[in-house]
Amino acid sequence: MQNSEPLPQDASDQFLIQRYKDGNTEAFDALYRRHLPKVYKRIRCVIPEGDVEDVTQEIFIAALKSLSTFRGDAQFGTWLRALTNHKVAEFYRRRGRKQEPLLAPLSGASAQATGGAPKIMEDRIILQRAFQNLPENYREVILLRFAEDMQFNEIAEHTRQNLEAVKSLFRRAVAALRNQLEQ
Repeated sequence: MQNSEPLPQDASDQFLIQRYKDGNTEAFDALYRRHLPKVYKRIRCVIPEGDVEDVTQEIFIAALKSLSTFRGDAQFGTWLRALTNHKVAEFYRRRGRKQEPLLAPLSGASAQATGGAPKIMEDRIILQRAFQNLPENYREVILLRFAEDMQFNEIAEHTRQNLEAVKSLFRRAVAALRNQLEQ
C-alpha cells in the first residue's frame, strides 16, 4: 500500500485514481478538492439553492463508491460530469418531475432571504427558470463554459465538434437565454 507516500501537488487524475485503488484514501481527497468547485457550480445552475449541497454530496459519495471500478475509458472529469447529470436527473425523478425544475416561487424569494438579498434570490430564480427552458445542447454548452470554466477549444474537444461550431452554438445559446430572460 502507498498510504504514507505523499501525493504530488500536480498529480494527474489518473495518478490519483491509481493511488486510491492502491489504498491511499488521501488520493480521493485530492480528487474531491480538485473537482468540487466545478461540480458545485454546475449543480448551482440546475438545482434549487436549498438542495445544492445535498446533491453535491450525493455525487461525491457515488463517485467514492464507484471509483474502484473506474476503468479510465473516459477522462475522470467526463465521468464525473456524467455522474453529476445522472444525480441531477435522479433528484428531479425523486420529486416526480422529470422535465420541469423544482424551483421556489418568486414570491418566496423575499421570505427566504434577508436584507438586500431578496432581489438576488429573485434574479437567480428567474435565471434558473429561463435556463431550464433552453434546449439541452444550449444548457450544456453554457454549463461547460461558465460552470466548468472550459475554454472553447476544450468544449470542442469534449463535444467532438469543431471550434467554430462550438462558438456558434454558444452564441445561439446565450442569445436564446437572453430572449428567455426578456420574456
